[in-house]
Amino acid sequence: MDKKQEDIQPIVENETTPVTEPEAAAEAPVRYAGFWKRLAAYIIDFVVISFVFVIIGFALALMGLVDLNQEVPMEKYDNTVDLGSILITWGYFALMESSSKQGTLGKMALGIKVTDYDGQRISFLRATGRFFGKYLSAILLMIGFLMIAFTARKQGLHDILARTLVVNQR
Repeated sequence: MDKKQEDIQPIVENETTPVTEPEAAAEAPVRYAGFWKRLAAYIIDFVVISFVFVIIGFALALMGLVDLNQEVPMEKYDNTVDLGSILITWGYFALMESSSKQGTLGKMALGIKVTDYDGQRISFLRATGRFFGKYLSAILLMIGFLMIAFTARKQGLHDILARTLVVNQR
């Protein structure tokens, strides 16, 4: 080839480099959180919620809405206290479990989270159903909670009803 023909030749780079798809990473098996780990997380949450109730009680006393020194029949406060307790506890569990953290402070401390069956974050509505499903688990002589120890995916009755899983993050 003379010099003029070389200048006309097209330049082709990487003509033999095939494009390959990266191999899909093997998914790690799901490790369900067991009964004892979940119970420990709940105990941590119970301490957190109890602390919140103490702070609220003192705040109400400072505002003069409750007199801690006077003997007042609890019937006067029963419905308000019950409703307040349910709302605060529901808010804590439903908001935390549907958040990007996917768990309460107790669950986060123990490295577990709540997911749907696809491993995704649950909605606030699903977290609400899961929370109120715990009342059914408790009413049935706590059998709904004991199911966690004996089901293949470590689900309580409330998990089955809400279609959720509690899994280890680590």
